[in-house]
Amino acid sequence: MEVFLLVLLFVFLIYIKNNIDSKFDRIEDIIDEKFGELNKKIELLKGTEKLPEKPIVVPEAVKPKIVPEELAPPVIIEKAKPLVFVPAEKEKTEEKIVFSMDNVSAPKPEPKVYVREEPSKTFWENFRENNPDLEKFIGENLINKIGILILVLGISYFVKFAIDKDWINEPARVGIGMLSGALIMGIAHKLRQKYAAFSSVFVAGAIAVFYFTIGIAFHSYHLFGQTTAFIIMVLITVFSSLISLSYNRKELAVLSLIGGFAVPFMLSTGQGNYVVLFTYILILNIGILALAYHKKWGIINILSYLFTVVLYGAWLFKDHNETRPHHLGALLFGFAFYFVFILINIINNIRTKGIFSPIELGILASNTFLFYGAGMLVLESWHPEFKGLFTAALGLLNFGYAWFLYKKFGLDKTAVYLLIGLTLTFITLAIPIQFEGNFITLFWAAEAVMLMWLGQKSKLAYYRFASIIVHLLMIGSLLMDWSQIYLSAATLSIVFNKICLTGIFAVMSLFAVYYLLKDEAEEQQQFGFIFNPKGYRNSLGVIGIIIGYFVGLFEVGFQANTHVDEINSATAFPALYHLLFSALLFYGLCKNKNKIRCQLASIIAVVNIVLFAFCFSNYAFYEHEQYIATGFHQRIAFYLHYISLFITLFFGYRLYQINKENPVFELFQKKIVIWIAAFFIIYLASTELMLHGLILSNAPITTPDIHVSDLYKAPNELPNFKKAIAYDLIKNTRTQIIKTGFPILWGILAFVFLIIGIRKRIKSLRIIALSLLGITILKLFLFDISNASETGKIIAFILLGVLILIISFVYQKIKILVQDDNKTMETNETE
Repeated sequence: MEVFLLVLLFVFLIYIKNNIDSKFDRIEDIIDEKFGELNKKIELLKGTEKLPEKPIVVPEAVKPKIVPEELAPPVIIEKAKPLVFVPAEKEKTEEKIVFSMDNVSAPKPEPKVYVREEPSKTFWENFRENNPDLEKFIGENLINKIGILILVLGISYFVKFAIDKDWINEPARVGIGMLSGALIMGIAHKLRQKYAAFSSVFVAGAIAVFYFTIGIAFHSYHLFGQTTAFIIMVLITVFSSLISLSYNRKELAVLSLIGGFAVPFMLSTGQGNYVVLFTYILILNIGILALAYHKKWGIINILSYLFTVVLYGAWLFKDHNETRPHHLGALLFGFAFYFVFILINIINNIRTKGIFSPIELGILASNTFLFYGAGMLVLESWHPEFKGLFTAALGLLNFGYAWFLYKKFGLDKTAVYLLIGLTLTFITLAIPIQFEGNFITLFWAAEAVMLMWLGQKSKLAYYRFASIIVHLLMIGSLLMDWSQIYLSAATLSIVFNKICLTGIFAVMSLFAVYYLLKDEAEEQQQFGFIFNPKGYRNSLGVIGIIIGYFVGLFEVGFQANTHVDEINSATAFPALYHLLFSALLFYGLCKNKNKIRCQLASIIAVVNIVLFAFCFSNYAFYEHEQYIATGFHQRIAFYLHYISLFITLFFGYRLYQINKENPVFELFQKKIVIWIAAFFIIYLASTELMLHGLILSNAPITTPDIHVSDLYKAPNELPNFKKAIAYDLIKNTRTQIIKTGFPILWGILAFVFLIIGIRKRIKSLRIIALSLLGITILKLFLFDISNASETGKIIAFILLGVLILIISFVYQKIKILVQDDNKTMETNETE
């Protein structure tokens, strides 16, 4: 049965191959026939080209003799205006030539021709331009990929069917898979000469079959060990790489690369050996190095770089947290990968004397910094005394690259300058690296200002770009300082501690460079990059504000968590800091009447109003729940919320003033904004009523309260019962406030909205007032009347009834104003 199936599969593949050949022969015949018809039409069109049959219209005084252009002798006309030839429309077969013989000494200027700028093309237009023949694109580029996918799936389904029926044993299954891949490869080789692109798709399918077959044979069937499977996978990868070179197809090289990096995962058993893994990855990258020498396929270099960085980085962070990390192995393999990728990115440019692209320069720089970061991570827990030496050695190594490659091979100067810049950077780092972290940040903050000042004095662009690099390093160092100190259990004095002062100094450094660039406008270029003083100055301002915000936020949060026990009370401090910082930034933006600044200020105001309403105001409620349950905590969040509420009202008032006359956003011109504003007013007022009602109504739970409660059962779980009783008490109080207090509050707000709407003649506000009143009445009769206390019912009904009568009276008293307002609005809408 197995032999029969193999023969059947072989015949099926031969049939497909012959069918494909016949189809392509037929396509060639059709193409030749169409080209013949096209050539005939071109010949006919050439034969129909004739001179104009009708006589040329000329003035009666002058009748020049018209002869064919190629036979006419040159005509010289002195002291006369040049002849002006005005052709008629192109699609007409008859032409008219008009001669002007006005004896004017100076010729008239020719009219200017204005070329209309072509609009930007859509994706579909670009696609049609690159593929004018859609049928050809589908037939030559799309169908073949779909076909090979369907073929591979068909073979897979057939083999699966045979396996389910127990027709094929496990070795035969693997043999069929390998034979299928070989047959597909044979068909690809047969089609290689005439149909290279089509053939390469078959090769990709064959390689995919090989990979999956060996993977299944190892994992599912256990036909051979991991070492044997690994060797076979490596041979498949080498074979696919050689095929990609032979076919000169980049996509095959990409497939080989992906397959090569996928091999360790396809053969993984969960008990990995990092030495074997990284040795294999290193050998694979050496193969990429050989490929890069012959072909400048940038996508291969990028993919291999990204895959290696992800694999090595993931392992390094995992290994660093182990009990016994592999320090020496991590450092050696990191250096090996770093060195190989330096060569991969320069070897083709050395051979061809080419110019480095921005991507290649980016890989060179990021490769160096990533290796430096890995080395510092390893040395931090292994031999921290060598960190400065490691930094200096890396700088000298880059200088050695630059000197050797430029002298011996004439490396592109852009890459040489980049390597020299890296050398200067690491030599500069080596000095402060031996000190504590915050001293490094302080050193870089001062050096960045010094370099920018030197750049202004010396007129050299190098110093400006160096200042940018050092500022980036300063920001990275500051982030590391924050993570090391604020996440530790250290005790710091308020504000006057090393990390807070370091952050303040870093912000001062950013704004010092901001001040130095205030009068500069001339752009400078270096290493292919352009330094724009105005753009960099604006970036420094934004970065300085952001870092300044986090300097204060981290300090306030750290000190609050250190000195305040209850989590909600402590969180109220950074929340208040956020609102204060946002208010100062908002005020600074509002001082300038620039539209963009006002738009940014409006966004800040809206965001902070939403944050307070739905987030920051909750801390006082959570604090109250803990206070009722334990009785030991102060009401810090409750008192701080008054300041936060005042800042929120300030945001709302200033937002109204900014957008009252000239709204900065189109949205603020719409009526829905009034509804949104009314909703937030109602929500904030209701929240304040609820909070103060709970504060005034509830008291901490005492032991007698627990003993009389139905929830009390066992003395050993006293804290849990206290919390349960506290939450039940708070829930009952909330229900009473919602049923009794909210109707009265909403009625008052409806009355206020109505009065303001009538006085300001704002119809939307009057509708909001009536809508709120209607909701209140419905809530009162459908929800509040059930299970409410008698006192609450009486108070709610009386006060709400009085308010409704007052509102009705006001409408009757001032209905003339309302009618006039409605007529005015209708007149405006008609106009």
